[in-house]
Amino acid sequence: MGHKFKFLSCLILLSSSFLFANAETQTKSKKNTLSLQLEIEHSIEQGIQYLISQQKANGSWGNPEHPAFTSLALTAISKEPQQGGKYFPSIKKGLSYLLSTQAKDGGFYGNEKKLASYNTALSIMALLAIDENRYRKQILKARKFLIQQQQNYPLKSPKGIYNGGIGYGNSYTHSDLSNTYLALETLYYTLHLANDTKQEQQNQLNWQTALDFVSRVQNLKAYNKQNWVSEDPKNKGGFIYFPGDSKAGEMKLKKGKTALRSYGSMSYAGMLSLIYADVESNDPRIIAVFNWLSDNYTIDENPGMGKQGLFYYYQVMAKALSLAQIEKITTKDGKSIDWRIQLSERLLSIQNPDGSWINNNSRWWENDPLLVTCYALITLEHIYNFLK
Repeated sequence: MGHKFKFLSCLILLSSSFLFANAETQTKSKKNTLSLQLEIEHSIEQGIQYLISQQKANGSWGNPEHPAFTSLALTAISKEPQQGGKYFPSIKKGLSYLLSTQAKDGGFYGNEKKLASYNTALSIMALLAIDENRYRKQILKARKFLIQQQQNYPLKSPKGIYNGGIGYGNSYTHSDLSNTYLALETLYYTLHLANDTKQEQQNQLNWQTALDFVSRVQNLKAYNKQNWVSEDPKNKGGFIYFPGDSKAGEMKLKKGKTALRSYGSMSYAGMLSLIYADVESNDPRIIAVFNWLSDNYTIDENPGMGKQGLFYYYQVMAKALSLAQIEKITTKDGKSIDWRIQLSERLLSIQNPDGSWINNNSRWWENDPLLVTCYALITLEHIYNFLK
């Protein structure tokens, strides 16, 4: 596993979806974004002040059964670009609480072990953001727990389509792309810690079966032979939630065929999963999902889902395009868009006076301003760092 981020140069040759600005244009662009960076700094500051106002006396945020709320808040606060240590008291309290939720098996979760994989993955990312060396022991213990969540069903069994993926934990028996992407992200960024000792080197995910699972949720017949897979241009290359289930619903095609619709948030999660699994940038799976995302680019909605999961979509978009160092997208109608500027300006325009954000659509808890503010801050922080 290594960093193979030659994406931008390869994609210029292989896909018309992305533009590469020359040096003169890049210099001019940086000058034009300086004022935007200052606005983003101010917005982030307001958002973090809101988060701090929501912190409980015991240091936690949100539902105590889900340490993920505390993890997301800590990650958002820790990545604030100009903090200079001024948020340390809040981080210290939150960190103390978060560490108290780590179980003997290494996982981070509440008393009922709900959504254990999800909570553990986000908790590891918070510890990485704060101090990976100081909390290496806790990270590696949690990492081992997460690896043990990988499904190992016989391929020819009814549940074989879930093999290699990761689900929520004991609440669900199937793998899904959202949890798999979060797990792959965590394991990818902690690989250097695990490689320090021979004992930890043995605790590795089966990356090939994980990649096989990711391929089984992409609308791409060359790599996915399931009956629901569609070569229809509206779906080809995009991703769904788990094999046989798309939260974006179905499409009726010719000859009575039913296809599962690709949608935005899972397509960016799929893109990230392919990157984390070290798939080469000229791989047809990466080219196909990039093409689908450019053809369906919008910040007005989560493509295929309307306003459902909109802020989750924003942050996974920012992660994916920042990681791949993609500055501009060429849309289906030929427009070249600097997504960083467009998305950050949208978030700045809809921030509430108290510093929070909220989605009026309640799907996936996005009517909770705590969760949505964390998503928005993480999105802006990725954009800010990329603009610099």
